[in-house]
Amino acid sequence: MLSEKLLDALNEQMKNEFYSAYLYKAMAAYFEAEDLPGFAHWMKLQALEELCHGEKFFNYICEAGGRAVLRAIDAPQADYDSPLAVVDFSLKHEQFVSERINQLMSLAKQEGNHATEIFLQWFVTEQVEEEASFGLVLKKLQRLAGDGRGLMMLDQEMGQRTFAPPAGMNITGV
Repeated sequence: MLSEKLLDALNEQMKNEFYSAYLYKAMAAYFEAEDLPGFAHWMKLQALEELCHGEKFFNYICEAGGRAVLRAIDAPQADYDSPLAVVDFSLKHEQFVSERINQLMSLAKQEGNHATEIFLQWFVTEQVEEEASFGLVLKKLQRLAGDGRGLMMLDQEMGQRTFAPPAGMNITGV
């Protein structure tokens, strides 16, 4: 059973996950406009991953007897000064998401809701991976220091990313 406070927080995090997908899709559009198809591909897959995260929250809320409420999503930032600025913003966004997941975990612990704690543990681990992934790309971009050839090589590398939905996740949502 979910308390009203925990249910509200889970619904807010579901919104945050869907917002993340929206944000990364906007970043993919930026990269497309900058003729960086590898980075665009990477961000499109990141957006898909975030949709799966939102869907996990949706499913958990419903399974736990709560009501999933889809909230309004603000328009994401669409323009950036450089690919480095995009990835830096992305890393900061993932750090924000990690903070929110940690706050949710603290609330679940405070309320003694062990099922929600177990559910959130996957996200705690996932956020470590997300921050590491964005952090690595940021470091690579920083090392390039404006070298166009290096950026093209990194763009090719980013285009090699693949995506596999989390185990048991039906990405069609049905």
